[in-house]
Amino acid sequence: MGKLDTLRDNILSLVQEYYEEAYQEQPFIPGETAVPVSGRVFDGDEMQHLVDASLDFWLTTGRFADQFEKEFAQLMGVRHAMLCNSGSSANLLALSALTSPKLGDRQLNPGDEVITVAAGFPTTINPIIQNQLKPVFLDVELSTYNMDTTHLEAALSPKTKAIMIAHTLGNPFDLDTIMAFANEHDLWLVEDNCDAVGAKYNGRSTGSFGHLSSVSFYPAHHITMGEGGCVLTNRPQLKKLVESFRDWGRDCWCPPGVADTCGKRFEWELGDLPYGYDHKYTYSHIGYNLKMTDMQAAVGVAQLKKLPDFIAKRQENFDRLYEGLRPYEEYLLLPQASPNSEPSWFGFLLTVRPDAPFSRNELIHHLESNKVATRLLFSGNITRQPAYQHVDYRVVGDLTNSDIIMNQTFWIGVYPKLTNEMIDYVINVFGEFFKTL
Repeated sequence: MGKLDTLRDNILSLVQEYYEEAYQEQPFIPGETAVPVSGRVFDGDEMQHLVDASLDFWLTTGRFADQFEKEFAQLMGVRHAMLCNSGSSANLLALSALTSPKLGDRQLNPGDEVITVAAGFPTTINPIIQNQLKPVFLDVELSTYNMDTTHLEAALSPKTKAIMIAHTLGNPFDLDTIMAFANEHDLWLVEDNCDAVGAKYNGRSTGSFGHLSSVSFYPAHHITMGEGGCVLTNRPQLKKLVESFRDWGRDCWCPPGVADTCGKRFEWELGDLPYGYDHKYTYSHIGYNLKMTDMQAAVGVAQLKKLPDFIAKRQENFDRLYEGLRPYEEYLLLPQASPNSEPSWFGFLLTVRPDAPFSRNELIHHLESNKVATRLLFSGNITRQPAYQHVDYRVVGDLTNSDIIMNQTFWIGVYPKLTNEMIDYVINVFGEFFKTL
């Protein structure tokens, strides 16, 4: 072993020692210790990976990104995984790729329509608007909080070209119905899998059904890189298009630091450029720079090993909450797994029933004042958000349940760092509230 290898090993050993000293587990004190909805879960392995990558000083994507993409694609059951800097960017890249002229008559053009839901996260919907397409909003079902598919046929128009929706808080949407509809009408399906890594539908991983799908690695999600995201696809053509939009819009597909993968770098003639113009500086799309760093990817490599345990702990926490809150179903609508699915729960959704003798805000105030964190279901009915007041969209059916979600729904955490003691405390805090009714 050379001197550099020895130094690196010594540094990584010290990192582990630092982790053990700096991040000791703190005791849970009911009423004083916060019970968050989400958060990072890591140990010395992630810190060692992060420092290992930093010692390479390869500041863009590199060996850890390559490793993660290969391992994650295999885990998700797809051919291609393309890392980027966030889940929101993954959504933008996935939909933008479908606007490429290289897709011929399957290209999305300004004014084309994309079916989605109103009770969604903004950056599932924003790429539709940002690409000058028109959102067509459908309502969702309560209890699963996924698309109400009964209005799909009514939503169809000659301009309908795609569907873009998320698996709500890790609960798979009705993939049988939606895939059949997309196939029948030759529509693209973009599957937002940001909240659902590890979920199954008919035994198959969500994120592997759509023509393209997205994943987020923000600290709230199933695994984290701090920031970070990924686009998944089984189609080599779509892989190349996503990478082009991610990497400045260039036509070249060489990774950073590599040249002449195609074998004819100076032999192309594209657009109105002269013959032989350097392919590395030829641009076929109006793209972005949405790459991630190898240091982030290194954290992801370490996290990926823990994913099965993370998913199992989320399910355990969900089940514990469900059993603990069942006595209060008179007042609360509890979440239900979609038929044919095995959710990978992101959170525990609750809706205060319309005839309950209290409001959502009263219950949330009680929980928050007792250190139990809560969150709303993202935008509620997004058509009522200030940023969307002047957006050109269509609504099919009504958005009754989206409005109910806006006024009466919230969620609490199930993430892996929550212990049984914490979950039992949360259930007791709910019980104290209902004793006052």
